[in-house]
Amino acid sequence: METKTVNQLTDVLAAANTHYNLSVAQLVEIAVKRGEGVLTDKGALNALTGKFTGRSPKDKFVVDEASVHDKINWGPVNQPISREKFDILYADVMEHLQGKDLFVFDGFAGAEETFRLPIRVVNEYAWHNLFARQLFVRPSEAELADHKAEFTVVYAPSYKANPAVHGTNSETFIVMSFEKKVVLIGGTEYAGEMKKSIFSVMNLLLPEQNVLSMHCSANVGKDGDVALFFGLSGTGKTTLSADPDRNLIGDDEHGWSDNGVFNIEGGCYAKCINLSEKGEPQIWNAINFGTVLENVVVDENTRKADYDSAQYTENTRAAYPVEMIPGAVIPGVAGQPGVIIFLTADSSGVIPPISKLSKEQAMYHFLSGYTSKMAGTERGVTKPQAEFSTCFGSPFLPLRPVVYAEMLGKKIDEHNARVYLVNTGWTGGPVGVGSRMKLAYTRAMVTAALNGELEKAEFVADPTFGVQVPTSCPEVPAEVLLPRNTWEDKAAYDNQAKELAKLFVENFSKKFPGAEEIAEAGPKA
Repeated sequence: METKTVNQLTDVLAAANTHYNLSVAQLVEIAVKRGEGVLTDKGALNALTGKFTGRSPKDKFVVDEASVHDKINWGPVNQPISREKFDILYADVMEHLQGKDLFVFDGFAGAEETFRLPIRVVNEYAWHNLFARQLFVRPSEAELADHKAEFTVVYAPSYKANPAVHGTNSETFIVMSFEKKVVLIGGTEYAGEMKKSIFSVMNLLLPEQNVLSMHCSANVGKDGDVALFFGLSGTGKTTLSADPDRNLIGDDEHGWSDNGVFNIEGGCYAKCINLSEKGEPQIWNAINFGTVLENVVVDENTRKADYDSAQYTENTRAAYPVEMIPGAVIPGVAGQPGVIIFLTADSSGVIPPISKLSKEQAMYHFLSGYTSKMAGTERGVTKPQAEFSTCFGSPFLPLRPVVYAEMLGKKIDEHNARVYLVNTGWTGGPVGVGSRMKLAYTRAMVTAALNGELEKAEFVADPTFGVQVPTSCPEVPAEVLLPRNTWEDKAAYDNQAKELAKLFVENFSKKFPGAEEIAEAGPKA
């Protein structure tokens, strides 16, 4: 079966008008000529993705194969599809691509040579191939000459699946086969599916090599001290990891091995909505020739990008090489992390602005992945809601979540890493009563955590969540550190804290019924 798959794709590429490893300039020229996108006044290529402006998680499948059947955490995130259905879909996609113009990128996932995965990306669209070139790790000429792909992404956006024939849920599909080492994507033009499908692949392959794969950003200080930042959308992960006094390793996906931390990617995929030069100068300055913009409104005459417009979607994006960030670590490899930051934006205003976690508490909060989903971020969300995303990246985890949590606990022990929970959300009350935590205070607390100053403070246990809260921090008023002190109505705080603790307990008991030891480290309802 493996030989048949490889030969089929090889035959398709041989029969098609295939372009291998084109330069940025060549891909931009072709994309513009074919009407796939337009250039902005800064030289970036802006493409519209049509019907789908984000990922399609309900259309993601894993082929149920003997070698992975007992490993995969089957369910809504990892939906099974039979080998028979996959073979039919694969053959139909190959037939669809026959004789077309195709674009091939050969590169890697993983900046650390020991653990990197050689990949090949085959695209119908030139702009998708440019996206792949900018987001994955680009090979040197010598590496390209000796490149042998171990996983292939075949992206056929113009092919629409037939659920009755192919076993999919709709015309859209993202299907991974770990035995045939291929990802099939179709029925959507959203380029982020390529990035996240390979991340999902790495989330299975890396743990088998004793490497913890992580959905986080990472940076390193001038003395080589490495920090990891975990957080869901809106928690400040990008803002806080983009520190002028530290160098960026990567903004989204990393591996943690016995050698240290490495970036899985070679680029950044930054949100653009409400982007400004003053607010996020690094991203602003990275958007020039070679950058791929998705679904940004561009003036027809001036070609200026309007980052404040959500005409197509709020999920506007920019994809560019990590080298575009001043001081970025190239290649994206650094030492062992000394500090881990979990970020949450708690709309209820009861999580301490910074607290220290034990190893067991770190595992608990890693599995919980808590933040607040704000009104307007998704259709039907009219008021803030508690959101729990396992390991801060549940849509991309093929294995049981406890596997990743136990690996994290082991790494924390081995390298004596300090773990902090940082609340960038509300203080003095919930949304509508309190106010958002001042960014200057959060930056000061994170800085104190990174440079060790925070460890000099006295710590007290939070009565509800059990975490250790400092009573002082440089450049932060003492009353801000203890959330109950910031509320006028103390009884209201107590009730709100109990309600949030109850949500934590209910989420954990529902998702992880066999993890009683880790559950003991959580809040008490």
